[in-house]
Amino acid sequence: MTRIEFTILGEPASKANSREIVARTTRDKETGELKTRPMSIKSDKARDYEAACIKQIPPKARRRLEGPVRVAIRIWYATERPDLDESVILDCLQDRHAWVKHGTGQRKVLVHRGCYRNDRQVRQKVVLHGIDRHNPRAHVIIEPLQAQQMEFALDESFDPFALIYS
Repeated sequence: MTRIEFTILGEPASKANSREIVARTTRDKETGELKTRPMSIKSDKARDYEAACIKQIPPKARRRLEGPVRVAIRIWYATERPDLDESVILDCLQDRHAWVKHGTGQRKVLVHRGCYRNDRQVRQKVVLHGIDRHNPRAHVIIEPLQAQQMEFALDESFDPFALIYS
């Protein structure tokens, strides 16, 4: 079984609690009229963490796993204040794409290979909270799940903490 394991330095921002509301102006395709509507975006701290996180994913970890995966993440925060929130980390571990102009339209181009293609592949996750005032970080373990493991994962005897401590 392929196991991906590495550590990301820095304290992740809570994606849920740090959203910002901004005004987005778009042009109506039919009338050409400008319209403004509110839009929710990630905070500067969350975007900065994403940029730093993506740079720290080792090349050998960028395997773009197919199918269901399980993820174990232990996050050490600098203080007790932040909520335990792994969602920004899970986003960073997936493929990153950008839209580029192509002829008269646009096409999607892979910018960064991820550990897996999309975080919707995560079928199991174990997330643990720790405190390290001098070295906040996240230790990540990703493993693919086989069909028989999916059934086993639903069994009550499954020990998710074995992922962290094995």
